[in-house]
Amino acid sequence: MRKKKQRMSNSARSRQRAFHMMLFLPVLLLFIFNYLPIFGLVMAFQDFQPGLGFLKSKWVGFDNFRTIYYLPDFLPALRNTLMIALGKIIGNIAVPLTFALMLNEIKNKLFKKTVQTATYLPYFLSWIVLSGILINFLSQGNTKSDTGLFNMFLQTIGLIGEPVNFLGDKNIFPWTMILTDVWKNFGYNAIVYLAALTGIDPGLYEAAAIDGAGRWKQTIHVTIPGIAPIITLMTVLSIGNILNAGFDQIFNLYSASVYSTGDIIDTLVYRLGLVNQQYSLSATVGFCKSLGSGILIVASYKLADKFAGYRVF
Repeated sequence: MRKKKQRMSNSARSRQRAFHMMLFLPVLLLFIFNYLPIFGLVMAFQDFQPGLGFLKSKWVGFDNFRTIYYLPDFLPALRNTLMIALGKIIGNIAVPLTFALMLNEIKNKLFKKTVQTATYLPYFLSWIVLSGILINFLSQGNTKSDTGLFNMFLQTIGLIGEPVNFLGDKNIFPWTMILTDVWKNFGYNAIVYLAALTGIDPGLYEAAAIDGAGRWKQTIHVTIPGIAPIITLMTVLSIGNILNAGFDQIFNLYSASVYSTGDIIDTLVYRLGLVNQQYSLSATVGFCKSLGSGILIVASYKLADKFAGYRVF
C-alpha cells in the first residue's frame, strides 16, 4: 500500500515537473520582451549615443528631465493626453452602461443577440483597419463625389451646410478621437454590466412592480443600485488609464494640422525617439509617463479596495 502511494506521489511530481517545463519558454519570452527592456530606462539619465551604447554614453543625471520641462511640445502633449484620456474614460463608462440598461429591457432574445453581436464587432478590428475606414467615412472631400458618407448624411438632414473636416480641424479632432474610441469599444465594454445585471434578484423587480413601480422607477431604484458596486469598480480602475490616450488610434488618424490639440505623450515619444533620434529625451518622457501611470494604478487599486471591496493582491 505504501509503495503504491509512493508511485502515485512520484507520478504526480513528474506531471508537475512537466507542467513547470512547459512554462519555462513563456516565462523566458516574458522576461526578454517585457522586463529586459526596462533596463533601457537608463537612457533617461544619459546623453545616449547608439555608437557608444549604455556603458560608454555620458551620464547627465537629471538634465534630461529639466530639458523636457522646457520642451515646447511637452506640456501641450500632456494637456492633450489628459483631456482625450479623460473623455474616453467617461464615455467608455457612461455609454456601455446606458447601452447595457437599454439592452436589458429587450425581451426578444434573437433581436437582443443580433444587436450584441453587431456592437461587439468593431472592438476586434485593429485601428490600422478602422483608420482607413474612418478617413473615408469622415472625409471632407474637395468635391461632392469625394465627400465622406457621414458629411453627406449630416448635409442631407440639414445639420450642416458645408462638409466638416473632422480629422483636420484642431478644435474637432479631440472629440472625433473620443467618440470613435467609444463607438469602437462600447459593445464589448457593456459585457461587464450585462453580466452584473444577471446577478440582480428577480424578486426585487416583482416586489417593486407590486408596489406600483414602472420600468423607469425599477431601473432607478433596483437596477442601478444593484450594479452600483460594478460601476464604482470600473470607474476607479479606469483612473490608471488617465495617461493612456491611445497611441495606435491617434497615430493613424492625426496630422501636422492638429498637433496643437491632437499630439499626446506617446506620439511625442515616437517623434523624439524614432523621427528626431533624440533617444535620451524620448526615454525621459516615457519614464515620466510610466512613473505617473504606476502611481495612478496603485492609487486606483487602493480606491477599488476601499469603495468596492476589490483586491488584486
